[in-house]
Amino acid sequence: MEANEHTIKLYYNTEVEKLSMPEYGRNVLHMVEQMKAIEDKTKRSEQAAAIVKVMERLNPQVHQQDNYVQKLWDHLYMIAGYDLDIDSPYPAPVPENIYSKPETIPLNTKPIKARHYGRNIESIIDLIASEPEGEVKTAMIHSLAVYMRQQYLIWNKDTVADSTIFQDIERLSGGRVTVPEGMQLAKVSQDMNYSRPGMNLGFNGKNGGGRNRKKNKKR
Repeated sequence: MEANEHTIKLYYNTEVEKLSMPEYGRNVLHMVEQMKAIEDKTKRSEQAAAIVKVMERLNPQVHQQDNYVQKLWDHLYMIAGYDLDIDSPYPAPVPENIYSKPETIPLNTKPIKARHYGRNIESIIDLIASEPEGEVKTAMIHSLAVYMRQQYLIWNKDTVADSTIFQDIERLSGGRVTVPEGMQLAKVSQDMNYSRPGMNLGFNGKNGGGRNRKKNKKR
């Protein structure tokens, strides 16, 4: 129904211009439009500063951002459609910089040679392979073997021979890392429970993983 002298027309959001910054509301948009219509640049700039103060009150969470005052002025330009000739304390933002898409982060699509050890193992092996021969490198190989055995026990069997872990190190390194002769790993304690992630957190009211429950039944 059209408005006349006896009625007031109601405007719905679907009938009006879409807000570029909804957090400030339509009243701020009207203020910006009236400010742009001011012919005197000095008065127009003074009105712009007053609108920025209103925007700060309407959007107080902007204080949590760095350089929030400059961001408010940037928002003013955005509301004005970047068509704003005022004396701003900050450089006018460029639309291309605001709406530019972030650079795509390349994904590592290289297949994992041994999933039960994880991708990081390969990076660690590369680091060890670059080390010169000596006590430090031997200690690094030993620590790696201990960690790989833990990962192996989580996803595979209850026991694993040291030779299997050593062979995997040399295989994954492509022969660049050789396990020193005579290296031994400490025996795995029977009390150790290498459960898969999430299996020992007591979900659904259950206490512990399957191995703990088996031990409890024997008691």
